[in-house]
Amino acid sequence: MYKQIAAAASILLIMGLSLFKLKDTTVTTVVDNKNTIEVGSDRAILTLENGNQVALGQGKSYQTGNVRSNGEELVYNSQSGKVNTKEKLLFNYLTIPKGGQFFVQLSDGTEVWLNSDSKLKYPTKFIEGETREIELLYGEAYLKVSPSSEHNGAAFNVRTKAQEIGVLGTEFNIKAYTDDSQIETTLVEGKIVVETEGAKKVLSPNQQSRIGADLNLIEVVDVDASEAISWINGLFTFNEESLGEMMKVLSRWYDVEVVFESAEHQDFIFTGVLEKTKSFVDILELIAATSDGEIKFEIEGKTIFIK
Repeated sequence: MYKQIAAAASILLIMGLSLFKLKDTTVTTVVDNKNTIEVGSDRAILTLENGNQVALGQGKSYQTGNVRSNGEELVYNSQSGKVNTKEKLLFNYLTIPKGGQFFVQLSDGTEVWLNSDSKLKYPTKFIEGETREIELLYGEAYLKVSPSSEHNGAAFNVRTKAQEIGVLGTEFNIKAYTDDSQIETTLVEGKIVVETEGAKKVLSPNQQSRIGADLNLIEVVDVDASEAISWINGLFTFNEESLGEMMKVLSRWYDVEVVFESAEHQDFIFTGVLEKTKSFVDILELIAATSDGEIKFEIEGKTIFIK
């Protein structure tokens, strides 16, 4: 099972959803119960420093050099996790497909949870005494960073395409999907510095930075950090979320394509918490029931039509 953590704040589990309509739209509810779409699972592709790729997943054990996997997590050996300044850093990539998730423990002890449709670049070992740096190429990751006090004061940086995050030892979430309009970084514990080419902000726990197209602007808002990281604990949390954004999240986990036949249907707003272990059809039926028969889903293969 995907490694879970306890949230810093308690999560209120709402067994269902509530709906608020932004537009006066009427549709009918139909779900094809014969269709079977698989629930997401622990799986990833590990790309080694020599370019070789290894499929990781449940029931697949793997070990080479200083890394091993039991099919549910990837762990780099901390005993051989440092190199001197004369050695060259070697990088691995961990790619999580749609319908997947995975946990990796880096050679310095830093723990990283990767959500569906994500890709991480990181060194197989870190240079002792120098800043430890990894890159989230796209997707979503939750990090529990090994403190600098355990690494001769070496700081830890995380890069994305639009920002750099500096930490000393902390827990935070980065959501940086290519099809999202902004990058969201949420701090759970500790302190981080979020920096772009033209702006810089320091975050405290339960604060979230938001970076859009304007890299000279970093918006910081107060949030409930437990909602942002609920995916780690097997939950979908939607807090006044549009159906359009909601279906983005669901499509990544269930590896489906969603087509809105009318753009205004994306504007229905939902609030609630759902279990990621539920079948996709069950979730669609719950959304449909919550809408009092105003939303219609049709499933053809792995494509969902919202009429």
